[in-house]
Amino acid sequence: MGDYEALMDRAARAERAVAIIGGLDAGKTTFARGVIERAIAAGRTAALVDSDLGQKSIGPPCTVGMKVIRSADDLASDALADADSVWFVGSTSPQGHSIPLITGVAALSTGARELGADLLVVDTSGLVSGVYGQLLKFHKFEVLRPDLVVGLRRGEELNPILGHAQRFFSAEVVALDIPPEVVSTSVEQRAELRKEAMARYFSGEVQRWRVKSTVFMPVLPPLFELALLDRLLVGLSDGRGGYLGVGYLEHSADEGILRLISPVAEAPKALRLGSVRLEEDYRAKRVDLRNLFGAE
Repeated sequence: MGDYEALMDRAARAERAVAIIGGLDAGKTTFARGVIERAIAAGRTAALVDSDLGQKSIGPPCTVGMKVIRSADDLASDALADADSVWFVGSTSPQGHSIPLITGVAALSTGARELGADLLVVDTSGLVSGVYGQLLKFHKFEVLRPDLVVGLRRGEELNPILGHAQRFFSAEVVALDIPPEVVSTSVEQRAELRKEAMARYFSGEVQRWRVKSTVFMPVLPPLFELALLDRLLVGLSDGRGGYLGVGYLEHSADEGILRLISPVAEAPKALRLGSVRLEEDYRAKRVDLRNLFGAE
């Protein structure tokens, strides 16, 4: 672990923006926490941006989350889950949702600086393979302009992405093998963790607002059957280009109306439809809005 410890120490003391890249179960979050712990000890104010949509440390699934870390207490699991800001993406996977994901990383990174963070650590998703993985990470580098890119690798899987970071940007690029003690999780385990995280988000007191059919983005088609939106996940717009949090829609067959269910106390200005439907146990099921709207 000598190389890991040395790199964490250097990143915590000398860098302004660090991007951590790796596949599933690569130890990215552990590395990010290690950097931030050392930064706090050195008297810095750090911010963690969690852009993994499925396996969350900050905020609910289907969002990018940001937390400014000023003390060790802010790194406790309960404190970390309570995001300072979230950006609604509306999916547990980045595939097909790169625009809101990249927009969210850019917006929350700017917000972290405005809140006083002098070190930004960005934990990315495990999508690193194929053309889509390369494009996604490339565009994240474009908006972040990191000083340091850390690749936690299995074999040569990260070579294309790290090569792009070296050729297109001025960042220092360091690749490290994943430590043997990093534990892998199954597809089923990751789905269970997502379900538990979403259930926790909705576990406290929730608000229930009646929703007009004119507040959505995308706009509902004419004569759209509102029942098709039942339990669809939505992002709550703050009316200033950002998000207050997330909620889900509830359709009343008897009354023929929609209600918004959310733990966010402030009423939103508008709602953005996500591509996830929550089952009764808060398990997320993907929804294609084009099919739902009957559009090509």
